[in-house]
Order: sequence, then structure tokens, then C-alpha cells
Amino acid sequence: MAEEFSAKGLFDLTGRTIIVTGGAVGIGKVYSKALGEVGANVVIADVAAEEGERLTQIINQAGGSSVFIETDVSDFKACQAMAKTAVDNFGAIHGLINNGALYACIPKRKDWTTIPEDEWDHLMAVNLKGIFNCCKAVHDTMVAQAYGKIVNISSSTWLTGTTGRLHYTTSKAGVVGFTRSISHDLGPEGICVNAVCPGLTKSETIGAIMPESHWKAREEKMKGSAAIPRLQMPEDLVGTVLFLLASASDYVTGQTIACEGGSNHL
Repeated sequence: MAEEFSAKGLFDLTGRTIIVTGGAVGIGKVYSKALGEVGANVVIADVAAEEGERLTQIINQAGGSSVFIETDVSDFKACQAMAKTAVDNFGAIHGLINNGALYACIPKRKDWTTIPEDEWDHLMAVNLKGIFNCCKAVHDTMVAQAYGKIVNISSSTWLTGTTGRLHYTTSKAGVVGFTRSISHDLGPEGICVNAVCPGLTKSETIGAIMPESHWKAREEKMKGSAAIPRLQMPEDLVGTVLFLLASASDYVTGQTIACEGGSNHL
């Protein structure tokens, strides 16, 4: 006879080992800190070594459990080292947040034909191939466990299109297609894969490159177009991401969740 169902522990991430790519700065930093607060083992993977080491110290000093590994997600060998670091330190990989991406460092161009080919290729290598590399790197460990949660961070820009960063929007649309397809490959192995689409979020990295006047104009626009008429902050994404990493979402896979205040509806 099957065990009686209990809702206790559905959202508990205590002792779970979660890798966060791009986890040292911006929105990724908020994910990493939140995971540390709820008792997860946090593996911060980022090219920003100084910031990553500093954040690891902050999490550990606050009573959490965290390690940092410098990782370029466009390099598969680096992703393999990332996965090995997680297993060597914590013995498992329960979750992966594919958050690492290029955006703030990419100039906005009025004419899409002026995007250099090498810039296009580099962005795709990080934003799209990077997700492929990281999923492949954690695959064997998750299959051996017969359990895993992968959360791919896309963007609401793929829903509406946007000007100035054609390659970014294209890469984030690719994340949605990747998520839907690989969920069928990994579902039989006990691995769930979902995507989250944030709106424009006032993170420390994006906030630093946009003047305050932009954010005021953005907030006014939200009042007329969004169901929740205010600016999006990184903390607004945490609950959705934690849900997709927890046992509460064990029968949710291949889905794309728009977490952007109701500006768009999937």
C-alpha cells in the first residue's frame, strides 16, 4: 500500500545541493543568497571570481553552506569541473539554475545589421550553448540519483520581441524551445526541466547601466500595461524559482512561467 501523502516538506530545500550559474552578481546573487537562507548547499558558478568568493563567504558566515567555482558556461570542460565541484563537496546535485547569460554588457543598437558576427556567436555560446553544456555536465549525476530539478532562466522579451538586442531575444526564445524539448528526454529519468521568464528587473547590474529616469518611465509604463503595476525586483523571482527546485513541483516539467507582474499571459 502506498504511503499516505503528507504536504510536509514539499517546499523544503534543506540539504539539497543547487548549482547557480551566474550566481555571483545581479539576479543570480539573489538566488544564491536565498538558497543559502533556506538551508540548501549552494554552488556558485560564475566568471566573476572576486564577487563569487565574497558571496560565498557571506553565505557561510551567515550559517549557510556554499562553495564557489570560476566557470565560463560556454566551455564544456569548465562546466564539467563545476559539476565535479558540487559532487566532491556535497555528494550530489539536486538542482541547477541556468542563470548565466550576457545582457548588460551587450550594447543596444538601433540597426540590427550592425551586430558583429563574433558578438552574435559569443552571446549564443553563453546564453544558449551554456545551458546545453551545464545540463550535459550534471546529467550523469542526476540520472544516477533518478532525481533532479533544472530551472532555465529565459526572458519575457521572447514573448513580445524587442529592438536593439536581436541576438539576446533570439537566445532567450531558444531557451524556451530547449526546455520544452529536453523535458521529454529527461522526464523518464526523474528530472524536471522548466523555464522562468522575468521581465525587465532592477537588479544591481541592470540598475547600474540605466539612469533613474529610465526606471521612473518604466514604472509609469507598468501602471498602464501590467496587472501588478510596479517595477520588478530580483526578489520577485525567488519564490517561483524555489518552487521549481522543490518537491512541490515534482510533476511540473517542460513549462515556461512568465514571472513579470502580468504584463504578458502565456
